[in-house]
Amino acid sequence: MHTETVVISVGGSLIVRDKIDIEFLSSFKRFIENHIARGFRFIIVVGGGRTARQYIDAANSLEGLTREDLDWLGIHATRLNGHLLRTIFYKHAHPVVIKNPRKKVAGTEPLVIAAGWKPGWSTDYCAVLMAKALGAKKIVNLSDIDYVYDKDPKQNPDAQPIKEISWKDFRKLIPREWDPGIHTPFDPVASKEAQKQTIEVAMINGEKLDEFEKYLRGEKFIGTIIK
Repeated sequence: MHTETVVISVGGSLIVRDKIDIEFLSSFKRFIENHIARGFRFIIVVGGGRTARQYIDAANSLEGLTREDLDWLGIHATRLNGHLLRTIFYKHAHPVVIKNPRKKVAGTEPLVIAAGWKPGWSTDYCAVLMAKALGAKKIVNLSDIDYVYDKDPKQNPDAQPIKEISWKDFRKLIPREWDPGIHTPFDPVASKEAQKQTIEVAMINGEKLDEFEKYLRGEKFIGTIIK
């Protein structure tokens, strides 16, 4: 019997940088397997990251594609990353990558891998819907940043890190609409639904899995809580 179910939204930028990040995948595999041994069940929803953006940018530069076609490119990138994770975790994972977050998962495996579903739906949104379906009130969003900032730190050296923020205030910091390839800590549609469902999201740097460990233990950690 699983002691706790945790939904994890894994940014594709952690899995693929200039090439597939074997070092991250190795650490992540060890972390997840250690916690499965302790009774945890994980639902991992994986993003498209740089792979998605490269495909979207390439298609866009050669032909002015519709928003839907661009979205489908991103979705297939998430599924490719999802299949990569499923094969890495094949000893523990549900045998099929979940595409529809509203569909009940048959099986009791300690690990379920999910990817993008359809246009207009980011993997962040899929993570929120899976949390809703499971009755989970916490999502861990693993990305390549330590904190959410009050403005883009890449363009604003004076950007301030945020340790805790309400959904209402967070939603003022991000775009109002979803767009394929959008680069935001947590997407607008997912944020709106998470606020509605009173789901807490912890934003943690995936390269600092010890901070993820602290969060699971209820200790202070480097990262941002949105609730």
